[in-house]
Amino acid sequence: MHPYLSAEDTATWPEAMIFIGMLITAVLLIGGAMASFLEFRKTKLLAAKEEDLRQLVRRYEQLAETTMDAQQRAAADVSELRSRTASIEQILRTVE
Repeated sequence: MHPYLSAEDTATWPEAMIFIGMLITAVLLIGGAMASFLEFRKTKLLAAKEEDLRQLVRRYEQLAETTMDAQQRAAADVSELRSRTASIEQILRTVE
């Protein structure tokens, strides 16, 4: 026995096994908690990415609608210009 240790200071095998079991349990609990935290964080980041994609799709749809409206207005303007041109051509033919 070591000169500085008395019989009361040394641990018995059952006490050592209980201590090691508690230590392993604590390590497993901490590891499980960390794994849960990382999974939660990953899920949260994935949700944020999905929301960003939804916003991007909404902006694209708004742009598509705006573009469609602008194209329809341009088509209406071109149609009106064609009818005016036809009227002007008709007037010019009658003048000749």
